[in-house]
Amino acid sequence: MLKKQTVWLLTMLSLMIVLSVYYMISPDNNDLAYIDNGQPATEPAASTDVQITDEEMEETEVDEMANIGGDELFTTIRMEVQDERSMTKSRLEEIVASSSASAEEKDEALREIDELEDASKKERILEETILSSAEFQDVLVRSEEDKVHVHVKAEELSGTEANDIMRMVYDEFGEITVDVVIQPIDNE
Repeated sequence: MLKKQTVWLLTMLSLMIVLSVYYMISPDNNDLAYIDNGQPATEPAASTDVQITDEEMEETEVDEMANIGGDELFTTIRMEVQDERSMTKSRLEEIVASSSASAEEKDEALREIDELEDASKKERILEETILSSAEFQDVLVRSEEDKVHVHVKAEELSGTEANDIMRMVYDEFGEITVDVVIQPIDNE
């Protein structure tokens, strides 16, 4: 049973790792916020109080996600999904370990934990299967309750390849709505 502090620490460490990887592999490492070249600053920095609403913050996060390169985007999404599932799993484990929860609540929590683990396993299998079946640079598979999203990083995706991907998803998840999206390769 993980404590909240441990979960918080693991979440912060994973975020730190993602950011470290992003900055190490970013194409332009010369974007620094402050460079001290020994010369005095010509203008003092302006200070203003700005109020940002939750909606503006969410829009900013979506814009930032769109500006992340393809490699980092897939990695970032994977980490976010993993973090979200880890938090959900720890919450469900708390229900299972709780003495105040009924047997039905504990059974439901165990069933949901099994579903989370099963979905993660199927996503990994699909990603590896799709990558091995064609010349794609990367594949990201995310499953929701009634839909599976497959993002393929490639120059182009033929109709036959899209149908093959959908067939693989059906083999793994059963009859479910499949969303196949092509992520163009950045030629920088």
